[in-house]
Amino acid sequence: MSSPALDNEPQHTTQPPDHLTPGLSKMGLAAWIALLVLLGAELMDMIDQSVVLTALPAIQESTGAGPDAVQWLTTGYSLPVAVGLITGGRLGDLYGRRKVLLIGTVVFTTASLLCGLAIGPGVLVGARALQGVGVAIMIPQVLATLHVTFDGQNRSKAFGLYGAIMSLANVLGPVTGGLLTEADLFGLSWRPIFLVNVPVGLAVLLLGRRYIPESTVKKADRPDLTGMLLSALAIVLTVFPLSEGHLHHWPLWCFAMLASGLLTLCAFLRHQQRKQNKAPLVPLSLFRGRQFSGGTAAQLVHGLLCGLFFMTWTLYLQRGLGMSPFHAALAFVLLSLGELAGATLAAKSGGRFARRLPQAGVLIAAAAMAAHGLQAAGGQAEPALPAMTAPVVLIGFGLGMVSGPLTDLSLAKVPHENAGAASGLFNTAIHLGIALGTALTALVFFSTTGGSPDAGLNRDAFMTVLWWVGSLLVLMWALMFCLPKHTKNRTG
Repeated sequence: MSSPALDNEPQHTTQPPDHLTPGLSKMGLAAWIALLVLLGAELMDMIDQSVVLTALPAIQESTGAGPDAVQWLTTGYSLPVAVGLITGGRLGDLYGRRKVLLIGTVVFTTASLLCGLAIGPGVLVGARALQGVGVAIMIPQVLATLHVTFDGQNRSKAFGLYGAIMSLANVLGPVTGGLLTEADLFGLSWRPIFLVNVPVGLAVLLLGRRYIPESTVKKADRPDLTGMLLSALAIVLTVFPLSEGHLHHWPLWCFAMLASGLLTLCAFLRHQQRKQNKAPLVPLSLFRGRQFSGGTAAQLVHGLLCGLFFMTWTLYLQRGLGMSPFHAALAFVLLSLGELAGATLAAKSGGRFARRLPQAGVLIAAAAMAAHGLQAAGGQAEPALPAMTAPVVLIGFGLGMVSGPLTDLSLAKVPHENAGAASGLFNTAIHLGIALGTALTALVFFSTTGGSPDAGLNRDAFMTVLWWVGSLLVLMWALMFCLPKHTKNRTG
């Protein structure tokens, strides 16, 4: 199912195996296997972002990890991912996306084994960071390979399934962590949550080498090492204080790091301008197309509202409504099931509705948020999971209609030789947005509650959050006007 090379892309080459024939109108078995392998790699990443959450008490008891080490089990994973996505994407463009994906899979699988064998918190945190490095190398190749391998309706279906996998992972992460830890397989307690990645990673390696077509850029220049260093430094100086600031009550060093990050970003952009004809890390020409720039901006806003909403919603459910952790988890399951249904609808649409589908999803989510806000304004102090089922499922349904089509349409016109760089930028946007959203909770939510468990304060703070989330949904809906209204003659 490889798409034919575009006439204006003489430097790009895709070398599909014989069983992946360009121009087929239907997806054969080999193409389905390639798609499932790519989505399997994505699923490993998404699950491992949250799989530790339900296993943290067992990890603390087993390893003696303190609060700082526990926090770094998530931060130590997400920070290398955010730092390395752009570089990982560009390396795939230059050296072969399948090759780089398989290298990243080796790193991730090895790190997962080390996590499962770790006996102390230091080794576990280090292995989690190595997992993040593997993800940063591996994951940009997924979107880039989908972009250059599938075309037409098959492409829209592939990106729709990509959105469905992301939605499914929201449920599977915490649930898998809880079930495997509770099962205590072979007396290993929490360790199987990491060890399960080993057979999955090996399957991705074996099947990926056989079925994923290689794609790269002909006559590739040397990688932009200076650009890689500057981009990594800019992201660290931005994401680290945003992730840690609220935990330390925003000391001066946080603002100093943010200012340094902004200066480093300016230096990076200046360097990229000088490198535009010599294989830059980020081809700035990507942002001249409103489809990519508008879609990436919408992805940033998407991450921002998710980072703001999901953290504060958890606190509202348990402190504002007095729900137990179990009932709060059920609420997340309801939302995730709605998200899965919306993503499935998007996959089945085959891209026929272009931007109208994700825009409709945003409007559904906004209306459901408003209904949920009316419930919160009622001041109900008892758990009311049945009463909130409809708005919660509809919130998930609307958001589920966004991810796959937004990704598909944003990357649709990206030249194939820049697919990896574009994928890295697009993935970085949502990670940066989540970091910004998490930081925004300090201003929007905790400034009202002050960390108090008082139900009334938490409900009032959550009402304020919903106004912000509603505004961000409207902004995301407006940015989607940069996406095409029709996809009739799209080539891929």
